[in-house]
This record gives sequence, structure tokens and C-alpha cells, in this order.
Amino acid sequence: MADIRILMVDDEKRMVELVKLYLEKEGYTVEEAYDGQQALDMINKTRYNLIILDLMLPVVDGWTVCREIRKKYDIPVIILTARGEEFDKVLGFELGADDYVVKPFSPRELTARVKALLRRLGPGEEQEETLEFPELVIEPEARMVKVNGKEVDLTPKEFDLLYFLAKNKDKVFTREKLLEEVWGYDFFGSLRTVDTHIKQLREKLGRSRAASYINTVWGVGYKFEVVK
Repeated sequence: MADIRILMVDDEKRMVELVKLYLEKEGYTVEEAYDGQQALDMINKTRYNLIILDLMLPVVDGWTVCREIRKKYDIPVIILTARGEEFDKVLGFELGADDYVVKPFSPRELTARVKALLRRLGPGEEQEETLEFPELVIEPEARMVKVNGKEVDLTPKEFDLLYFLAKNKDKVFTREKLLEEVWGYDFFGSLRTVDTHIKQLREKLGRSRAASYINTVWGVGYKFEVVK
């Protein structure tokens, strides 16, 4: 296994140490930060493959940390928090989180989610093809999206969702199927997760023709369709 470096950000030191034990058993390198500013300082100095981020942090809160990460880096983020309300989950995804775990939680479950997320974002055995449409280019090897030649900054999960829909263009997928294919069987979130990511994708693709390719099929789900 290549060296996978994970940063866990939480002010509950005993919980951090427990999760660290589980993750290190899987062969990951785990570093810890106990407030938001410490986390940002570490992220700016070290390359991490994944960040586990509590929301209720001292000095700088987790919302701000997640927002700052997304301004600069394409690092998968799992939000870890005692705040389980649907509004908080949706806001977390809008800020760019890739998964959401509510306390109290099982360290074994969190470890499974970490493994699943890293596996889905890791390099595949086969080279995936670049997809080109009018005003839109998706380059899976570089994980890059360009609209009218200009790169669009997407979160890892937004990219995965767009690429999956585009490579299966004209096919209709239910929200359940998209959760299964893009997030994986072991994702425990709600169907609203898909809607939130679709909304963010459309906003980031802007007023270009590319934004019109993601179509809602009412009562069913979504499809990628290039209308001539």
C-alpha cells in the first residue's frame, strides 16, 4: 500500500487516539490537530490524502476550515460532528464535504468509510477516457473539468458524480442508484445528498451550455443529455 496520510481534526483527544488506532491498523499514517487554526497550518505544509474534520472546533470552526480547504485543495473531507440535523448535513456538503458522520459513532464504521472513500478516489486499473462535449471537457486522469477552455474547481465527489453521469449519457439514474454507484454501498447519507451535489454542479458550470446537460427527470432522478 502506498503511504496514505490522514489528518484528523477534533478537540476530543481520547476519541482522536481511538480512531487513530483503528486507522493505523489499516496501514494509514495518521496525524492529529486539535483546533481549526492548527489544522489549516498543517494542511498548508503537508500533503494529506484525506481529512476527518469535526465542526465544533476551538479557535477556527470546522465550517471555516472546510471552506478554506476547498479554496486551495482537492482533498476528500469527512465531516465528523455531533450536529446531526439535516440542515447541517446539507450545508456540510455544500461546503465541499464528501461524507458526514454523526457522533456518537463506531470507529469501525468510520474506518470503513475512510477505506471506501479512498478506494473510490484512487487510480483505477484501466485508463479512463476523456469525455468531450460542446463547451465541456472532462479529463478523468487529471480529474479536471473545463468549460469553454477554463478549468472549473469541483470537489472530488462533484467530479465523480459529473463523470459518472457523462460517461453514461442519456441514461436515467434514480437517486438511490447514484448513491450506490458514486458514493458506494457503504454510504449512510440521505437522498438529499444527491440533490445537493447536483445543485452545486449546475452552479459551478455556470451559465454555459454545459450546465443544461444535467437534467432532472421528475419523479425518477437525473440524466446527462446533450440536446442538439
